[in-house]
Amino acid sequence: MSKRPYPRRRLATALMVGTILGGFAAPAAAQDEGAEAPEAVELTPPAVPANSLTAPPQPTGVIRAINVEGSQRIEPDTVRSYIDLQPGQEYTREQLDEALRDLFETELFADVEIRDDQGVLTVVVQENPVINRIILEGNRRIDDEDLSAEIRLAPRQIFTRSRIRADVSRIIELYRRRGRFAATVEPQMVTLDQNRVDIVYEINEGPRSKVRQINVIGNEIFSDGELRSEMATKQARFFRFFTSRDTYDPDRLAFDQQRLRQFYLTEGYADFRVISAVAELTPDRRDFIITYVVEEGERYRFGNIELDSDLRDFREEQFSQFIPIEAGDWYNAQRIEDTIDILNETAGLLGYAFAEAQPEFAINREERTMDVRFRIQEAPRVYIERIDVNGNTLTRDKVIRREFRVQEGDAFNSVAIRRSQNRIRSLGFFQEGFEIEQVPGSGPDRIVLAANVEERATGELQISAGFSSIEQFILNLSVRQRNFLGRGQELRAGINYSSYSNSIELGFTEPYLFDRNIALGVDVFRRDFDSFNFLGNERNTTYSQVTTGFQVRAGIPLTEYVTLAARYGLNQEDVTLDENTFFINGECSPLLAGRFLCDAIGNRIVSTIGYSLVYNNLDSNIRPTRGRRLIFSQDFAGVGGDVHYLRSRIDADQYFNLGSGFIFGLSAEAGYIHSFDSRGGAGVDDVRLTDRFFLGEPQIRGFDIRGVGPRVQRIPYITGTNDLVEDRRQISDDAIGGRAYYLGRAELEIPLGTGARELGFRPSIYVDVGSVFGVTDPVLQTFPCLDEDGNTIGQTPCTDGVPGPQLIRIRDANGNGLFIGPDGQLTPDAVTDGEANAPANQAIAPFLERFVGDSPSPRVTIGAGVSWNSPFGPFRVDFAYALLKEDGDDNKIFSFNVGTQF
Repeated sequence: MSKRPYPRRRLATALMVGTILGGFAAPAAAQDEGAEAPEAVELTPPAVPANSLTAPPQPTGVIRAINVEGSQRIEPDTVRSYIDLQPGQEYTREQLDEALRDLFETELFADVEIRDDQGVLTVVVQENPVINRIILEGNRRIDDEDLSAEIRLAPRQIFTRSRIRADVSRIIELYRRRGRFAATVEPQMVTLDQNRVDIVYEINEGPRSKVRQINVIGNEIFSDGELRSEMATKQARFFRFFTSRDTYDPDRLAFDQQRLRQFYLTEGYADFRVISAVAELTPDRRDFIITYVVEEGERYRFGNIELDSDLRDFREEQFSQFIPIEAGDWYNAQRIEDTIDILNETAGLLGYAFAEAQPEFAINREERTMDVRFRIQEAPRVYIERIDVNGNTLTRDKVIRREFRVQEGDAFNSVAIRRSQNRIRSLGFFQEGFEIEQVPGSGPDRIVLAANVEERATGELQISAGFSSIEQFILNLSVRQRNFLGRGQELRAGINYSSYSNSIELGFTEPYLFDRNIALGVDVFRRDFDSFNFLGNERNTTYSQVTTGFQVRAGIPLTEYVTLAARYGLNQEDVTLDENTFFINGECSPLLAGRFLCDAIGNRIVSTIGYSLVYNNLDSNIRPTRGRRLIFSQDFAGVGGDVHYLRSRIDADQYFNLGSGFIFGLSAEAGYIHSFDSRGGAGVDDVRLTDRFFLGEPQIRGFDIRGVGPRVQRIPYITGTNDLVEDRRQISDDAIGGRAYYLGRAELEIPLGTGARELGFRPSIYVDVGSVFGVTDPVLQTFPCLDEDGNTIGQTPCTDGVPGPQLIRIRDANGNGLFIGPDGQLTPDAVTDGEANAPANQAIAPFLERFVGDSPSPRVTIGAGVSWNSPFGPFRVDFAYALLKEDGDDNKIFSFNVGTQF
């Protein structure tokens, strides 16, 4: 007789594993938990007396044998071991039902039945299939690798419905952590031959669940908007497309409760509490509405502030002044934390590594005051037993140890240890979050410092290409090793090419010469630069400068934060003009080029010696967030060579970490150059054009490159009139620099959401102020109209003169007057005899030159910009507006710079 207490299920049927939007899996199959009740075994129950409802079940018979059929991978003895039946024992119908349940609970079988032939039991099984492969479909927001890490089923495992339900729950939970609460997963099973199946997870990711609204109930002192501004979670708005903070995250919800409590505690509300925080899914199951119920309580002031110290060298009367709290101030929990940090750091500075300040509070609810006693219990003075360096495979130990500001046997000093940590981190050889671990030593007064480093690649091979508003097409190739042979040495080589500048440089730096704290470096370079101006949309090259030379550098620390750097450089500078454009008869023509350009050309040797005095306590030289840097530099040219000047500069930077990701920076710099050359002549400045200071983009945003300061403008006249051209695009404009300059900047870096930070966005707003000035007024050229006989008609172009390109009056080497005729040929003056010279290359229209911009008056710009580490490389966009400018300045609202790396 056949006994089938469970109905047979076909493997070809799709698995009905549903999931609700909240992420809970529905029942998967009938034979699992929550399935339909099993069919009764077709055995006739023995008669039960009417008055004995609790009588024990009567045996059906005695088991003579147990046979197993249908097993392929599983041994029959293994199947028998799963049931509590043995040959020779009596059995009942209930025991057969229990045996069926035991077999199904193993999850090894798709179907099971037990046949009873007069005591010979035959267990017929149909084994669950073997999984051939796992397939994911429909996932776009989460990679297969991330989903596969959540799936426990794997190829060549036995298929079980409970594991599939668990995998579905884990996938849904992963989507919930990504803010997609509407995601659903439907598992499907594809039957293959040899009792194999493919498992397909069909995923519907759904939209990202946003926070539609945040409500606060119970607040009276602060508005909903003020409280929402303190939360990490934000309401979904159209302009928040660069952030993920408007998506629902349960962990962020708990964090926001702490943020609310922290905010109220810093405002004096010591009794504040969040009664409840509820996140409700909207009816369309797409968004959440979050509701906070709060109780603000009363506001308190600080009462008595006391310091109680058991440390021998830490007396209350000496260190009470370090407590930045006074009685009567509004209670502020953040100031309590700051005071604890100050006291702990002061104790650590005295050598008490394990001393901790503990606040004790006494609240007076009637007077609404909070008394605070800072208690520092006795602790031993600690000494450094040893310093361990671990994890470095390339970098030599001495490279790390020489950055420590403490030595083995020294008294513990928290400030020196933090400084050591910053110095090692600033090397750039190790992981970002490097910290010096403090481990208890062999005794209570001993401590071990462990530098557990994790090295990262220090070699760089970079090829970049791009386009900028300054340099136009850019190509860069550089090779750099910042930790050459693990010695901390730097070796670099680079080639840069753009439409207007080219360079090749080689450099080597030894930071510790002969294992002494002396840095030595050498650079060899060649730099080609083409100066330019704009006429309309045309960018015209004016002069070319080629500099070839070398520089030797040395640096010696005077104190922990003060360094003296010295340098010597020798280079050859060759400044030239295009002879086809600016020369006549083999000589530079001031009428064509301008006197200031003709004075600049030449080949000279420049020999300079200089020094810099540097104070630097920044927390990072790469991206500082706090600290200051001061640099005073002077360079003297004249140790041999053809040029003699003294250039002095001062730079200052200060950074403030305002918290919550806001970084505020102030910077200022100024410079002056004094020449010892006497070049003589009216309108000739002793400081050569190429040695002067220039200012503009990118130093002061809102102006074009070299767009600020002294300049010579060549303004053409409107043909046939006495009127000057007013269109700035038709005016030739050459910056000639100045002897002195100053520049100031205030910039606030604004944090964005997690998503924007992951993309590398760093926006900022800023104010730039600066000026360059102090050059000798140059000799200006004016070319008026001439009549057909070569006579000047007034000092402005004549209305009845010859229109169009005009004759240029010049003189030859003998002082004879010459003309450049409209045909471009040099001819003798009609009045003065002379021989014809070489033909000129061009004729020009009448013009007027003027000198503008030489003023120390500040130029002021305001603007906003954003840096982006894009897939194409660093990208910077700035929008700046000039609030104050002088006549002749070239302002520029928009600028950008982009490159790519591969």
